[in-house]
Amino acid sequence: MRNIKLTIEYDGSRYQGWTRLGKDESGNTISNKIIEVLRKMTGEYLCELHCGCRTEVGVHAYLQVANFKTECSMTTKEIQHYLNRYLPMDIAVTKVEEKPERFHAQLNALSKTYVYRITIDEVPSVFDRRYIYHSFKIPDKKVMQQAALSLIGTHDFRNFSSVKKSKSTVKTIYDLDIYADIEEMLITIKADDFLHNMARILIGTLLDIGLGIRKKEEIEEIFAGNLPASNPCDPKGLYLQEVSYE
Repeated sequence: MRNIKLTIEYDGSRYQGWTRLGKDESGNTISNKIIEVLRKMTGEYLCELHCGCRTEVGVHAYLQVANFKTECSMTTKEIQHYLNRYLPMDIAVTKVEEKPERFHAQLNALSKTYVYRITIDEVPSVFDRRYIYHSFKIPDKKVMQQAALSLIGTHDFRNFSSVKKSKSTVKTIYDLDIYADIEEMLITIKADDFLHNMARILIGTLLDIGLGIRKKEEIEEIFAGNLPASNPCDPKGLYLQEVSYE
């Protein structure tokens, strides 16, 4: 049995995320579209596709990682060509590799990185409106950076997520960087893992702080459960940037 690793990029605008948690596989998801083509390619109906990080509804990926096992004898280059021929144009397989049997895209991932793109120029580009969130008021980068310091490290992020069931809600944020120039702001979050909607809620809360809707001191109150976190940010500006392995 061969273990095949896929590196994938996709426009998540019209999909219900990577997969629909707790629901059947018939939904319009990224994983379902790939599995349909894999089944056609291999003739193997029981095809399991594991991903490095489950992205949510409307979220994009510059670099997603997935793996599946198969008896298919096609070369890695043939697999790549076949997938890109039959997948929708908003999903692309950029690399195919054969890995050792024990490689698992989710279980072996050491960190995941998301980046959120915000335009802050006066007139948003009509060509970017589907892929970058526009803020009509310029967020205060300095106060957002100060608030971000309270999020870095190991914490229980249950109150910064919409998770209902999880073995553990304790996660570690390794880095949270906020960059801005005169046209765009980027919020980059690198963590060992993310709970459901955790990245979007963290970003939504930081944006509210930057826009003066909330105070940076409220971060600790949210951790303690004394205040609710902000609503999740608009998913169209969120991209899975990297999944890291040894």
